[in-house]
Amino acid sequence: MNNSFVKKVMNVSTTESYEQGDLLFQQGDPANQFYILLKGRIKLTLGEAGQSVYIVSHGGEAFGWSSLIDRETYTASAECMTPVKLLIFDQEKVLKILEEDPANGLVFFKRLADILGNRLLHSYEMISTVA
Repeated sequence: MNNSFVKKVMNVSTTESYEQGDLLFQQGDPANQFYILLKGRIKLTLGEAGQSVYIVSHGGEAFGWSSLIDRETYTASAECMTPVKLLIFDQEKVLKILEEDPANGLVFFKRLADILGNRLLHSYEMISTVA
């Protein structure tokens, strides 16, 4: 992605901080924001029992991707495990930028696919160790 494109995307972000225990979104909530972790740890869980499926713990790691792939609601819940600092992106603003620059948008979605693929592999590893 070129610098101009990255700058446009970054310009529509806000930086926010949250405390340990804060819930960013729940499974089934409207998916209207995309997040990048700057600092801290986020637990992603599924179902009413809160089965942990992934820990977002590396700076620069993205989550809340449901908002970017035409899902109306989040597929998981996100809870702060520690105090966190996040970049938050509005779905409509980001999608508009992606549509206006298809070449960089393609690279963006390839990187998103890589993130999702890595999470899927992580899930396979978790399932195989439990079995």
